[in-house]
This record gives sequence, C-alpha cells and structure tokens, in this order.
Amino acid sequence: MDWVARAESLLYDGEVIEADVRLDRGGVVVTSHRVLVFTPDREGSNYRQVDRPNVEGVDVTTSGDWSFLELGVKALVVGVVLVAAGMTVSLDSLVGNVSLDSGGAASAVGIGGMLGMLQTMLTLMAQLDDLMRLFGGLALAFAAVVLGVYLWSRDRLLVVRVAGDDDIELTAPDDESVVDRIEAAIVPEAPPADAGSAAQSAPDDPLP
Repeated sequence: MDWVARAESLLYDGEVIEADVRLDRGGVVVTSHRVLVFTPDREGSNYRQVDRPNVEGVDVTTSGDWSFLELGVKALVVGVVLVAAGMTVSLDSLVGNVSLDSGGAASAVGIGGMLGMLQTMLTLMAQLDDLMRLFGGLALAFAAVVLGVYLWSRDRLLVVRVAGDDDIELTAPDDESVVDRIEAAIVPEAPPADAGSAAQSAPDDPLP
C-alpha cells in the first residue's frame, strides 16, 4: 500500500501537506505540524511520526554490519602478526640440526622413548616458522573475504535526526537534490531579520 500517496488520511483537522518525497518503497511527508516517515523496507515499524519542533535535520550517512568489520580487523591483525613472526624468527636454523639419536645406548638405559618424543617436538619446532607463515596467510585471506563482505553490505542511509528519540533511517536516494528538498521542507530557513532587528534595536527618539 502506497501510504505516501494516502497520507492525507492521516492528517489532523487543520493540518496540510507541505511536501512529500518518495524514497524506494517508503518516503517522507512533511505537514504543517509533523513529519511522517514511511519505512516499509527497514526493520521495525513501517511508520513513524515526529512533531516538527523535534526534528533537528536530515543527514546522509553510510552504514554496514559492524560484526563483519570487527571480525575482519581481528583476522587482519592476527595474520600480520603471524606472517611477521614467521618471517623474522627462523627456528629451523636453531633446532633443525639438533639430533637426539644416540643409537642403542639410549635404549639400553631405558630412555629411548623419551628421546624420540623430544626429537619429534624439536622437528615440529623447526617447522613452526613455516606454520606461522601458512596460518598467517590463511588469516589474511579470511580477513580479505570478511572485509569484502562488509563493504558489500554497506548502504547509504537518509537519517532524520530526532531530538530526544531514536533517529529514523531510510534508504538514501542517489539524487542529492532530493535530500536538500526534504531538509528545506522540514527545517525551513529563518527569514532575514535585518530590517526588523534594526527597527527593534534603534532607540526611540525622545524628541517629538
């Protein structure tokens, strides 16, 4: 149902429509008393009304799913740290040449199994820098995918700023003149007060 076209049915006695703008499936209707905002394509209620003195203005902003951004930044930091550590520390040169194989002497004294386990640990440690570079690269690739999803999920929003309450978000139009027209209808500029202020500030002439 096109409530922007049927906004007259929502008016109070003596209230008149001053401007109406369609935005995708919704829109904004500015009356002499209120601002009627229809948001059927957004979460929450499909309609909100705000008294005009409580409307502070209109902004255009960009919003996205912050959970993707947070996850992407964390994966990026982990990937950079792992790759940097893997490129800086060379454990292969430290423990790669160490060998605990002493032939049958270790088996003779009953510690052959322990030395074999230690040799396995040293072998894994020698490959640790390679593993850090591998998992760091995977973390960077994951971060690139997640950040790409975040950029894809970003939307341009038209935000009606409301004093003392939650702001109202709509899908922003591509035409910037539409936004200017909405703001001009909601918050009209004050008339110039040069002549009036000058007349009020001038002192009365005490002489007849």
